[in-house]
Amino acid sequence: MEPVDPEKYKKSLGKLETIFRSISDTASEVSSWRCPYKNVEDRCTAKFGCRNQNRRGKVTELFLCLGSDDLDYRSAWETGN
Repeated sequence: MEPVDPEKYKKSLGKLETIFRSISDTASEVSSWRCPYKNVEDRCTAKFGCRNQNRRGKVTELFLCLGSDDLDYRSAWETGN
């Protein structure tokens, strides 16, 4: 195994940090207007009830999300209070 060059290692970590910061910033921005439980196929991955779930269909599939990305989805979440 070759010895690790500390400067190259530090530079590499800096690049990775920049990449992940960008990903995190984008995720934070998108999650303010799009439900974080809606996948790319508009299926709900939440493990709790939500009134935006279309519960018709196959039991083996995730529920279709009927929520609009133009709305604040957070009020749709059911809480166990």
